[in-house]
Amino acid sequence: PASAPGDVNPAAQAQLPASASFTGPRAPEILFHGIGLAFDERLPVLRDLQLRIPAGQTTAIVGASGCGKSSLVRLLLRLQEPQCGTILVGGTAITEMPIHSLRAMAAVVPQDVLLLHASVAANIAFGKEDATQPEIERAAQLAGLHELIACLPTGYATIIGERGLKLSGGERQRIAIARAVLRDPLIYILDEATSMLDAATEASLMQRFRDIATGRTTLVIAHRLSTVRHAHQIAVLEDGRVVEIGAHAALIKLGGRYAALWRAQEAARLTARPV
Repeated sequence: PASAPGDVNPAAQAQLPASASFTGPRAPEILFHGIGLAFDERLPVLRDLQLRIPAGQTTAIVGASGCGKSSLVRLLLRLQEPQCGTILVGGTAITEMPIHSLRAMAAVVPQDVLLLHASVAANIAFGKEDATQPEIERAAQLAGLHELIACLPTGYATIIGERGLKLSGGERQRIAIARAVLRDPLIYILDEATSMLDAATEASLMQRFRDIATGRTTLVIAHRLSTVRHAHQIAVLEDGRVVEIGAHAALIKLGGRYAALWRAQEAARLTARPV
């Protein structure tokens, strides 16, 4: 069984399940078991990594730049293949699933949002071109965009310009979240999605997203720990392995790597210095 949100395990906590953890259209458990990844055999990115992402909960991955956080996303979506180990989604190895089926289960909110020189509606529906106008508007409402769009000259038909330069960073990210919502995925993935936003915009956006992602399996890759303090569990990556895992309060109490990074970021925030 998955650990309770307040539990802490300083090492890896995943075990291969005896059977599949779901058999139907509901949020699946994700399991990384014994994952090894290296671009150079002398410099492994991931080493015997073990991580269980419980079904229907939010798991955050944190750690220093280059520790392999985003590699987990690429491996999960089979944009890369590990040298060793197994990744299971709902108890099935992803190598046994059609790639299109695997990727259809997940919606990714990236750091850099691809926007088109097209209408707001077309940008939200990008990737789901058969979406109806009511579906687009519902996704925009959930992402906190509807009132903003209503104030635009021609509403959802307003052209937002090449790369969305007419929009703020928070507005571009909300469009990315609306796209993800429109796909109605079983798995949400946020890959450094709010790293370029100011703290207030980030907090507002993450509160909105927590409500949207309720009951979905969610993976959040982040540098700023304030982004993920409300996650059910936070995994700290170091030297290619999970070295701490638990909820925010429990990890602070543990006084290990996460707590040290939290203190450093809080001190930097108070003195307005980036960490």
